[in-house]
Amino acid sequence: MMTVGTFNTLTISRRTNIGLYLTDGTQDVLLPKKYLPQYFEIGDEIEVFIYLDHEERLVATTIEPYIFLNEFALLKVNYINDFGAFMDWGLEKDLFVPFREQARPMSVGKYYMVYMYLDEKTNRLVGSSKLNQFLSNDEITVKTGEEVDLIVSHITEAGINVIINEKHKGLMYQNEVFEDFRTGDRIIGYIKNIRPDGKIDVSRTKIGFDKISDTASKILFELEANNGFLGLSDKSHPDEIKTVLGMSKKTFKQTVGVLYKERKILIKDNGIYKL
Repeated sequence: MMTVGTFNTLTISRRTNIGLYLTDGTQDVLLPKKYLPQYFEIGDEIEVFIYLDHEERLVATTIEPYIFLNEFALLKVNYINDFGAFMDWGLEKDLFVPFREQARPMSVGKYYMVYMYLDEKTNRLVGSSKLNQFLSNDEITVKTGEEVDLIVSHITEAGINVIINEKHKGLMYQNEVFEDFRTGDRIIGYIKNIRPDGKIDVSRTKIGFDKISDTASKILFELEANNGFLGLSDKSHPDEIKTVLGMSKKTFKQTVGVLYKERKILIKDNGIYKL
């Protein structure tokens, strides 16, 4: 059965003057003429995205949209009418976000994080900026130290709120982040801590020994790139260390200590030298 809002692998069943009809064996859908591949034969399989056209009919396209069913993405509002906002998701027909699904009133030309779901009553794809209803930390599917996919949902003074693996809510603390992020950025992170109340702390760097291994590699790389010397020490200002290495002063000192014990560097008053 065809799934609306995702790519489907279908079989080319016949050609008409308006395009190709594709089938999954039980249902047919039109791939309009403008999306036809350069070379094809009847019976070939083709991967297409399925959605509803302006007349609420199933239609196929080879274009990849900016968002898929049951996923999050940052989209721009194209226009607003008496029913809600219509967002650009890369296809001819805009994605509808009803007023009731807007966390705050949307404005034309602005970008918002939205989740796309299938409205069971209308069988239409609908967007929502009320993200929390689609996220849950009740049954956590990740563990401490695990590498995860993150989407930046919004940024506050406390930290950077992220969506973890399209399932959970998490937070990266501002004083632990040494990069500039924007809403909608997709990044890799690591589960730092899972609290008893279900809140999840996230880090951009690996935890424990793995973290030291990563930062050690970075310091050694920078030493190689600078003829074996870095003018940084435990007396250096945290901002200087952040600018040069992209890490906190605490992490820098921990890593330098490990490298020194492993006899890979020499520590002097003016900085560190590679052995």
